[in-house]
Amino acid sequence: MFKNLSDFIKWLGDHFKGMLFLLILLIVFMPTSESKLKPANLQEIRLTGPIMDADKVLKEIDKAKKDNDIKGVLFNVNSPGGAVPPSIEICHAIKELKEKKPVIAYASGIMASGSYYASIYANKIIANPGSIVGSIGVIMEAPNLRELMEKVGVGTQVVKAGEYKEAGTPTREWTPKEREELERLTKDTYELFVSDVAKARGLDVNNSSAYADAHIFSSKRAKETGLIDEIATKSRAKEEITSLAKVKNPIWKEKDKLESFFEELSSKSILKLQSYFYGLKSTVF
Repeated sequence: MFKNLSDFIKWLGDHFKGMLFLLILLIVFMPTSESKLKPANLQEIRLTGPIMDADKVLKEIDKAKKDNDIKGVLFNVNSPGGAVPPSIEICHAIKELKEKKPVIAYASGIMASGSYYASIYANKIIANPGSIVGSIGVIMEAPNLRELMEKVGVGTQVVKAGEYKEAGTPTREWTPKEREELERLTKDTYELFVSDVAKARGLDVNNSSAYADAHIFSSKRAKETGLIDEIATKSRAKEEITSLAKVKNPIWKEKDKLESFFEELSSKSILKLQSYFYGLKSTVF
């Protein structure tokens, strides 16, 4: 049909939009099984990739909380963490959800830093045998671009009010007072993190060096330190939430097909980037 590779590439480019449109139509109008006619009673909510914004996950949690048909939630986590405020937002949303219905947090890959913070108030935390858990710590960093800027011939002009207004600037080395201010902020955030983990997991805050200090644990060591409750696969996590929710005939909620298609496409791209960058970081440990 195609004389050479260039003809095939040209044909693919000319017909790609049409093929994509037909694929979307197929997904939207694909017949559903009879079981889907019954209302779902269990739901899986995923936290995937770096946490930079919590709106999407918070919306899903809120819907699950208000849906009387949903009796329990599996919170599936595969994230290296991220920004502090959205991680805390998800943490408290899960806490509020648990007051209405049981929640199992499942570490399907990485449950570290902010994503562990987000999971601490679940009824139970179950981790895949090969998962990575922990990294209870806080980091603040910025490059020092002064020498590079001098070589390029770029300077800065600053007008400020307040001694610490320029703290964290990347254009020069921080002053001792600025570093002290940033260290205080980092320490305050770290102490909040450790305090919340200790409270949620029933751990001794005075022994935080055993489970915090940004230690990165295998699932086995995470269980030994009390960060998780059980080591098992996803099927076991599903069994546990079914039991806690007292559901006899589990029917899992499915997302809209079109939304699910694009979300899956996006998630795979994010996870590929995540695995690449995490792989680079892991050589440091």
